Amino acid sequence: MKLDGFGLFVKDMATMVRFYRDVLGFEIKESEDTQNVYLIKDNTLFMLYGRDNFEKMTSRKYEYVKGLNAHFEIALYVDTFDEIDKTFADVVSKGATPVLEPTTEPWGQRTCYIADPEGNLIEIGSLNKPFRS
Repeated sequence: MKLDGFGLFVKDMATMVRFYRDVLGFEIKESEDTQNVYLIKDNTLFMLYGRDNFEKMTSRKYEYVKGLNAHFEIALYVDTFDEIDKTFADVVSKGATPVLEPTTEPWGQRTCYIADPEGNLIEIGSLNKPFRS
């Protein structure tokens, strides 16, 4: 088996499409009223699934965490420490929920956290060098 991608189950598709497209800059071609969104971000498949649609498909009801949740994170990378601070300020000004302001960790990574409109944690980090160099 090979990892194909990952997905989020979302309650409000239109809000989540606008956040990932307009705030984080993901290229999303589907409209805001779709049930499922499939996109490629840096050679990784990223999906948004409507919760109601998934429950209908599987004939089951699920409980979903509300508010900020820490079951997983989505990690995004920028090449420099300066980009961390600029990116954090930019996405927060566009509506991302700030969780942890830019911080340089003891192991040398500069990182910050935001949350999307449904409380999923997103880390923006850098080791002050290009990704996978």
